[in-house]
Amino acid sequence: MNDDIEYLQGEKPLHEYLRGHARRQPGKTALVWYGREISYAELDRCSDAFAQALHERGVSKGDRVALFMQNCPQYLVAHFGIQKLGAIVSPCSPMFKAHEFAYQVGDLGAKAIVVADHLVPIVQSVADRVKVPHVFSVRYADFLPDTPSLRVPDDVAARRPLPEGTIDFHAVVTRANPVAPAVELSMDDVSLMTYTSGTTGMPKGAMLSYRNALYKTAVGQEMFRIRNEDVMLAVAPLYHIAGMICGVTMLAYTGATVVLLNRMDPLAVLQAIERHRVSWWYAMAPMLVSAMNEPGAKRFDLSSLHTTMGTSFGIKLTEELARRWSTFANDCLVYEAGYGLSETHTNDVLMPRDAVRWGTNGIPGHGVELKILGPEGQELPVGEAGEIAVRSRGVFRGYWNRPDATADVLRDGWVHTGDIGKMDDQGYLTFIGRVKEMIKVSGFSVFPEEVESILILHPDVGQVAVIGVPDADKGEVIKAFVVPAAGGLDQDELLRWARENMSHYKVPRHVEFRESLPASGTGKVLRRLLRESIC
Repeated sequence: MNDDIEYLQGEKPLHEYLRGHARRQPGKTALVWYGREISYAELDRCSDAFAQALHERGVSKGDRVALFMQNCPQYLVAHFGIQKLGAIVSPCSPMFKAHEFAYQVGDLGAKAIVVADHLVPIVQSVADRVKVPHVFSVRYADFLPDTPSLRVPDDVAARRPLPEGTIDFHAVVTRANPVAPAVELSMDDVSLMTYTSGTTGMPKGAMLSYRNALYKTAVGQEMFRIRNEDVMLAVAPLYHIAGMICGVTMLAYTGATVVLLNRMDPLAVLQAIERHRVSWWYAMAPMLVSAMNEPGAKRFDLSSLHTTMGTSFGIKLTEELARRWSTFANDCLVYEAGYGLSETHTNDVLMPRDAVRWGTNGIPGHGVELKILGPEGQELPVGEAGEIAVRSRGVFRGYWNRPDATADVLRDGWVHTGDIGKMDDQGYLTFIGRVKEMIKVSGFSVFPEEVESILILHPDVGQVAVIGVPDADKGEVIKAFVVPAAGGLDQDELLRWARENMSHYKVPRHVEFRESLPASGTGKVLRRLLRESIC
């Protein structure tokens, strides 16, 4: 395995990289939060204080601490503080409702939680089922400047009284002269537990180590070419593994500056790029469309932006969309992010900046091995579709308390992903779909992504998702859920167009028009909820 990657400060946990930057460039801005500049020294000091506060309350190495909030400086403070203590970070989606939250935090056995004040009622509503000894409340407004440089959402600016029975996070992390406890750590200690459904079943905690995080961040930095002098825009959710790399771990690794937004706001994005001279942005495809459609968008100076790396969530990042954004944003480079898993700390396959190949996901990152397997586990030749298997230093330690599920997925160091893909003769991977979402129509295998990628080309289709539904004659047939673009869309015309543009067995037999599609916090369409809605 060719994994002799050269780390910028050597092989050590990323919170030690943060300490290094705090010593070498203490006054440099690490984070910009709507105009409030937080230096590397302050970020390091605040995370030391949180590590100390956890230690004083009996949290120790190996304990799990949940994070339940949207993007904010407190997220990074907590993330690094927890890991400085040797405890384990476990992000919860801020979209969670009570039963989802109770499942993850109960499965974790969390010793503490850091939660946005407006989400505390969810924590309290399940207190009879899930006992979390220490609840730290966060107000997003606590780090805001007196005069913001960007538009601030009203709920982010709100300064509500903190819920009773919780600990004031801001008071804890701004204490004077904090001293983080000295803890002996191994690079193979688990430092992050991110929940994923894996290839099947209920979400499971994928256990990732300090080494996994360092390695995959370094792989990303090498391919993305992020430099210490870059200013990165972080809008993607930090609780998601890709948003975490681009908004949390890359900051610690490179010493760059991150302009952080609580969530997507097209005006705030344009203001941030212009006023804080953003040079690099990881975005979801709908964010680009939203920014270009913002009234008055063309008046903003986006000349500082040299790279936009995008992901096809919600809508596909096509070559045409990339070209539109590049033209809009001063001819900046735009390309698809790649392919990866929570179980491998993502960044398995990345698009080379200098050799973008549209229609593929890119090539394996430094030290990442990839193979395509047939139904009997045999390795398939170039061009044939099969299950993707991955091996690298980024591979997880297993699923928390799920040895059987771990054994199913992790074999001889290889993660059997449950994803279908193929490799071309230049080493580029094309992701096709999920094994468990494969639809069998009259014996033909149909992957939802393939049908969706064709239907979205129709000019009157704004969003689309497809699933398989039972059929007495064919086993399954395709049902498409379509959100029309501006203007009307006729079902018969759409099906006629589909018959002209795809194989007959891929053509939907049923079409349902909707105003919106169910999606995760990152914008990924949830086909599971579509299936449940018709049961």
